[in-house]
Amino acid sequence: MINQENAKKGIMICGHGSRDKDAEREFGLVAAGLKKRFPDLPVEYGFLEFSAPNIHMGLNRLVEQGVGEIYAVPGMLFAATHAKNDIPSVLTTYEEKNSNLKVTYGRELGLQEDMIEAFQARIYESLGIDPKNPPKSLYDTLLVVVGRGTSDTLANAEAAKLTRIVNENMGFGWADTVYSGVTYPSVGAGLEKLLKLGYKRVVVAPYFLFTGRLIKRIQGYVDKVAQDNPSIEFIQTPYLSDHCKVIDAFENRVNEIMTGELTAQGETLMNSFKRRLAAGEVGVHHHHAEFTDPQDDTQGLSESDHAHDHSVDLNYLPSHSHSHSHSHSHSHSHAPSHSHGVYKHIGHPEGPRTMIGEGICCCFMGQFPQDILDAEKDNAERDCSKTAFAHR
Repeated sequence: MINQENAKKGIMICGHGSRDKDAEREFGLVAAGLKKRFPDLPVEYGFLEFSAPNIHMGLNRLVEQGVGEIYAVPGMLFAATHAKNDIPSVLTTYEEKNSNLKVTYGRELGLQEDMIEAFQARIYESLGIDPKNPPKSLYDTLLVVVGRGTSDTLANAEAAKLTRIVNENMGFGWADTVYSGVTYPSVGAGLEKLLKLGYKRVVVAPYFLFTGRLIKRIQGYVDKVAQDNPSIEFIQTPYLSDHCKVIDAFENRVNEIMTGELTAQGETLMNSFKRRLAAGEVGVHHHHAEFTDPQDDTQGLSESDHAHDHSVDLNYLPSHSHSHSHSHSHSHSHAPSHSHGVYKHIGHPEGPRTMIGEGICCCFMGQFPQDILDAEKDNAERDCSKTAFAHR
């Protein structure tokens, strides 16, 4: 048995994963940046789903380097389902299979001052302003922050809180939050409402770490709205990527574990997961879409995986001959690839239903009741100019 006090330490960054290879590459840049902050410690990274290396593979690499104690940090902006349940599930399973290993799971990035400064710097960058010499106000400009959007109310609230903080720090004329995921308002529907305020310059700032399908979809929505509103200047802010302040924020989370500050702050994400696991509120399961190492035979699907079948026919939207262009294609499996909490406002008129036909996650598609699917099918068959944003 390894003496944990003398065990070799290592750092593991746990990401979500993306079908977009550029997102994988950019996540690696964060790991490289963090390695420079901890030159004496092995630093590895892995993804929850879709991408390689997966989290198991990253953990294996640390163990192969003789690491006996791992500081694992979620590469997540806010603590929603993935940070609260899915990553702890993977880490717990791995630790149970490696009795000589200790894994300590840290906090999500959250609204650290470093993250706020990084976001503001990206906004100033898009406006052509030196962050070190900003104007006193931007009263003539509307700020639209795009959050990820989840079934977790508190995570959505953190995105709205960020918007308020940045607005007061930078002095925009008005600011509001839209979401690209399961909550409301969606990007397209939200932008259309906000344009009624009359601003002639609009900054759309996605609060995302990396590129990916969602970023490209957001850019597509903005382009659509800009085309319909040529008198308004739309400025798209770059996502955070490996901004130096983002690396600072990751470093802070690792230091919290190393110094013991993490446990002094109360219940951790891992403690919360284990408490809910013991109470039967959550379960341990593998992600369907997790990249599988062909040399690893330990990652088969559990019985609970097969029980989570919410598949739905995604080909219900008919093709039609309007002159506009959009895609109803879904290149991923019709069965859900990962877990999301059930969202009670899935049918909100300005929420995810406005994105039906845009390749949204099958897990969300599986939450739509049949009457909504039928209604959107009828909308698409009628006049696209008066229906959900995604069908225009």
